[in-house]
Amino acid sequence: MPKCGMAKIRDGASRLALMLAALGLLSACVGGEGGLNVTKMGFGKGKAPAEPAASQQATSGLTQSGDVRSDLIADLQARRSILPTTGPYAQVASAVTEAGAGVAAAELRIARLRAEARSKNWLPSIGPSVNLTSLGALAASILVEQALFDNGRRKAERAHAAADVEVAAVTLSIEANKRVYQGLKHYINAQRAREQAAVTDLGVTRLAEFERIMALRVDGGLSDRSEQNVLLQKLAEMRAMQAADRQAEGAAMSELSAMTTRSLADISGLQSLPADQPTPQAITVLKARAEGARSIAEAQMAKAGMLPSLGASVGLGKSGIDGGLSAGGGTFGFGSSAEREALNATGDLVGRRTAQAAEDANRRIIALQREMDQVISRQTIGADVLRQTESNLSLFTEQYKLGRRTLLELVQQYESFSRAQRDQVALTYIAADLRLQIALERGVLVDGATL
Repeated sequence: MPKCGMAKIRDGASRLALMLAALGLLSACVGGEGGLNVTKMGFGKGKAPAEPAASQQATSGLTQSGDVRSDLIADLQARRSILPTTGPYAQVASAVTEAGAGVAAAELRIARLRAEARSKNWLPSIGPSVNLTSLGALAASILVEQALFDNGRRKAERAHAAADVEVAAVTLSIEANKRVYQGLKHYINAQRAREQAAVTDLGVTRLAEFERIMALRVDGGLSDRSEQNVLLQKLAEMRAMQAADRQAEGAAMSELSAMTTRSLADISGLQSLPADQPTPQAITVLKARAEGARSIAEAQMAKAGMLPSLGASVGLGKSGIDGGLSAGGGTFGFGSSAEREALNATGDLVGRRTAQAAEDANRRIIALQREMDQVISRQTIGADVLRQTESNLSLFTEQYKLGRRTLLELVQQYESFSRAQRDQVALTYIAADLRLQIALERGVLVDGATL
């Protein structure tokens, strides 16, 4: 490069350094919250303002290599799944998680990048400036602007970006838990329909045998054809239930297959889950807290915009270095007082919303627990009824063989037994689904550390 070119570069760099130093000295003289934190030594000697909680999270996912400064994200990371690490539940959860589109994760990455960008808003902005002079010529220069006093607006912007990260993190956890629950619900529905179909298969086989015997009795004149018609109707109803169970199983497995990229046709069975604990807090409460923090930051930004602000600017052009101060903001009107009062009330509103979210979540969990207790009680009672019905069926069978009971009476008793079996199967899976719903409310179907 020619020497003249190198000289121009060194001269431009020196002038830019002088411009930044002048801006730093001006900022140090004026000071004020929201401005550049510098000492009397000039620009660059001060420290950056402390970054808000979640703005420290700059990479994707909830798990970070550094210290976690957001209590909310730390809470999400500490949550552990109640699902067993092996077995059908684990396989379903893994399959549906792997096949997820990852929309919430992408939104979280974007929120973190925005927070990282906002965390540097205390630094001066540098850009070109083009002006039309009085002589009709264009004058280009480099303009450096720095906020000296902004009533905490930039600090509120950083807090708002941090709250956005927390909202996105909670949303990611909610969506991950919801997806796992949906996959497990389809699996449970398929298992329920499969087991109910096994009961109805046996019922159809047994009623078909009764119908064969009834046909022989009618042909022999031992039974009336009306009795045969009643038995045929019961057989048709049992076959309709059999077909409905098979269709329900196929539909549930189709839904599950649509959520995964690998086959889950070979897995079967239910797994026991631990009893519900009072902790952790419902995940919807965490979302209300994060959204509340964002609302408070928005109010602070609005309040700062209603007050005057002060900034400094330095321009580097052909004519040398030009600097100055600029004032802005400060909107006053007849409704300004009421507007400020409304903004000041944001904190109270946020507290009430969070309390309402906690109450609603607790009510939902209590209702689910009560419903599950009722189902378990019905299971216990149903088991006793089923044993009694089976005993009666054995008694009816013996009495039929002795000629004291008709075949139709035996068929009716068997039908009652088959329906009781089917209902008992359904209660088992209903209880399993209710336990998963409670876990969904608490956000403990997925390990927070794996998100």
